[in-house]
Amino acid sequence: MVEGGPIDVLTGDYLAELTMLLLWKARQRDPDGGYAASFLLQLRDVLATCLERGIKIVVNAGGLNPAGLAAKVRELAAKAGLRPRVAHIEGDDLLDRLPELRSRGHELAHLDTGSPLGAGDAVTANAYLGGWGITQALRAGADVVVCGRVTDASLVVGPAAWAFDWARDDWDALAGAVAAGHIIECGTQATGGNYSFFTEIPDPVHPGFPIAELHPDGSSVITKHPGTGGAVTVGTVTAQLLYETGRPAYANTDVVARFDSIRLTQQGEDRVAVGPVVGEPAPPDVKVCVNRLGGHRNSAVFVLTGLDLDAKADFAEAALRDATGGPAAFAGYDLRREHGGEVDRLTLTVKDPDPARAGRGFFSAVASFALAGYPGLYVEHASPTSTGYGVHWPALLPAEEVHAVTVLPDGTRLPVPRPPTAAAPLPGPRADAVLPDALPTRAPQRPGARTVPPGRTVRLPLGTLVGARSGDKGGDANVGLWARDDAAYAWLHSYLDVPRLRAMLPETARLPVSRYELPNLRAVNFVLHGLLGEGVASSTRADPQAKALGERLRGCLADIPEGLVDREGR
Repeated sequence: MVEGGPIDVLTGDYLAELTMLLLWKARQRDPDGGYAASFLLQLRDVLATCLERGIKIVVNAGGLNPAGLAAKVRELAAKAGLRPRVAHIEGDDLLDRLPELRSRGHELAHLDTGSPLGAGDAVTANAYLGGWGITQALRAGADVVVCGRVTDASLVVGPAAWAFDWARDDWDALAGAVAAGHIIECGTQATGGNYSFFTEIPDPVHPGFPIAELHPDGSSVITKHPGTGGAVTVGTVTAQLLYETGRPAYANTDVVARFDSIRLTQQGEDRVAVGPVVGEPAPPDVKVCVNRLGGHRNSAVFVLTGLDLDAKADFAEAALRDATGGPAAFAGYDLRREHGGEVDRLTLTVKDPDPARAGRGFFSAVASFALAGYPGLYVEHASPTSTGYGVHWPALLPAEEVHAVTVLPDGTRLPVPRPPTAAAPLPGPRADAVLPDALPTRAPQRPGARTVPPGRTVRLPLGTLVGARSGDKGGDANVGLWARDDAAYAWLHSYLDVPRLRAMLPETARLPVSRYELPNLRAVNFVLHGLLGEGVASSTRADPQAKALGERLRGCLADIPEGLVDREGR
């Protein structure tokens, strides 16, 4: 990114919800840690060049200890004879304030269940700060800005507001920066990484990193350096826009960006124009990421092969219940069967507060089954040691309760101004969910879209016509699907409703499901509430982050109109 061509700001997103728990574990080993140490290795290679060229560096690698990482940056620079002006942002860490916040009536209720956060079991609690602290630091002349938990898009919003001197209520401009930030936050996922139509991408093994060229009105062009692999197309950008999103009103700390207003235009090779984007006032609440210790877990994986697989699975389930004591013996007991070509896998996962019960006790019970099991039994994985796991707890807190501070290179501490907020809070994430026993509603047709005339259909995989991108948000999973022309979108829009999605993904049969329309992107987005249980660190699914869910859905058979299928069957 630094040596491949001119850039003004180098950003890096280091924090997922799970990362905060991993950084907490690291800090238990080293109280001076708690930040993304890999950033220092990367910085060592580029800091001198960035200072020479005037490239600002803005990252959230500070994690749980932005002040500690800022000090390490200064130490690294001094060894190289460099003197960068390093600022950092504080105020996101709420862990020590939890008792006080609860005493004043802030329950930090779980966004999905509504349950209040209990006392004493949280190990991290961080508010998602916005971009104005970054703007403040850059306006004061900082060369490097180290953040903790800011929203991913804030790494672009802050520098853009600095560059164009935006006001805190320039809603459309801020929303455009949020869209650009969301597109580039996951790096090469915007240039062909994890892309449904990857066979069409040149040099998909070495995709270049995306660059957002921001304009004063917040619109942008997504591109990459010449000569790098991958591609920037309307498709690759659409895929990333749908990644880990919910309702089209995409709430960020500084603005609500209307993703259903976004239009994408291919301007040329590896150049996609984004926007302008409609923005709405910032929400009155700030999202808070809490991680709690959930207990201990362990798994054993049994392989089923040959004949009578159903009978073998039934036998194994009965024998394992008998050997382990079944669900009554553990706080959590989850048995899943996975079909996989010539073999099936049966995975038993248990959870318990007692590490010995989930560890040696579980392992001994599993081992006792090995010589009295079904024919061909072998264990692919089993361990006598359990591992601790965390529980992700998403919550909201009034914005006025979060006090962000910009710490300038000279140590000056500046309170970060809050943006104006909307008068009313956004609705809860399940307000429009279709429950298992409810009838789905249909969204309006995309304006000007050509409808698909009735006629003969062919049974082909859904992915013959559409792409998909899926991911996790706490215990929820999302899967966004998009079509590449108006006719295919008209079919996708009318064909894939919630009941049909449930038929394709049977595990969603008893879950609330939300369906959203983004006609400008020719896309529909589904949120599968509770699919991942209590979140990534706690999920017992083989794919705990739902990364493969979209491709699995694309592999399901659908009734596609003959007129939409070309001679190559695509």
